[in-house]
Amino acid sequence: MTLAASPARRVVLAGASGTIGKAVAAALAAAGHETHALARADFSSPALLAQRVAAARAEVVISCIASRSGAPSDAWAVDHDSNRALLAAAEAAGARQFILLSAICVQKPRLAFQHAKLAFEAALVQSPITHTIIRPTAFFKSLSGQVARVRAGKPFLLFGDGELTSCKPISDADLARFILAAIDNPEAAGRILPVGGPGPAITPREQGELLFAAARRPARFRSVSPGLFAAAARVLGLGAGLSPWCAAKAEYARIAHYYATESMLVWDPASGRYRADLTPEFGSETLSDHYRRLMAKG
Repeated sequence: MTLAASPARRVVLAGASGTIGKAVAAALAAAGHETHALARADFSSPALLAQRVAAARAEVVISCIASRSGAPSDAWAVDHDSNRALLAAAEAAGARQFILLSAICVQKPRLAFQHAKLAFEAALVQSPITHTIIRPTAFFKSLSGQVARVRAGKPFLLFGDGELTSCKPISDADLARFILAAIDNPEAAGRILPVGGPGPAITPREQGELLFAAARRPARFRSVSPGLFAAAARVLGLGAGLSPWCAAKAEYARIAHYYATESMLVWDPASGRYRADLTPEFGSETLSDHYRRLMAKG
């Protein structure tokens, strides 16, 4: 997608308190857009949401909202229902573009939040508003969960041999710039855009090596079988019909197994595999840069 600055627009931003949303808000402000950030309270009723979007005289609506837990009830309430309400408010306000932050993992949907995201994507495509759906690969934050372990001298946990999956992680700032580049951009209109950070694709083992290098420690690994998550999902699933707790925990186990075994790259149905070469790259910040900053902070 060609980068070109758009004229200043009145933008309504949903999800501004999240990691990516904060980066998008900062980028919008730096670019001179008039930004109206929605709060969680604004989603308490469709009428209130419609009032907020109408009062902002929104020209562009950007949604960065997403389920925090991935549990089925939360996923459908946030990834689908809240976005549907936001879309209805955008249509009523006469907004001309709706930019959705989705996820690349919806290519192979097996989880509740993936189906919820896809259901909203389908509704957005049918809307009269010009849409842009952005499906990023892994975020830096999602690959930073073992920083404390490495700092404490513990081994980096791998699923299997650490070579089962790979991704092209993208930084918050680079993703925010990509989202802004879609505003008024004819190359983004009516399209689904996968995007990753600068390559090459890296495996979890390579992620661990980068983290140890940033910590200036020799690399140490410990292997965990992804089959443990599959087994947990089966056992917990037996009680899912009787216990909401079991249902939620079973879904968490399925989520863990999915991310332990599926790459965050473009899926090529023709070859039946993930393709790093088909996964677009954007930005300049690398995961290694991110790890070095984290370690420097202590």
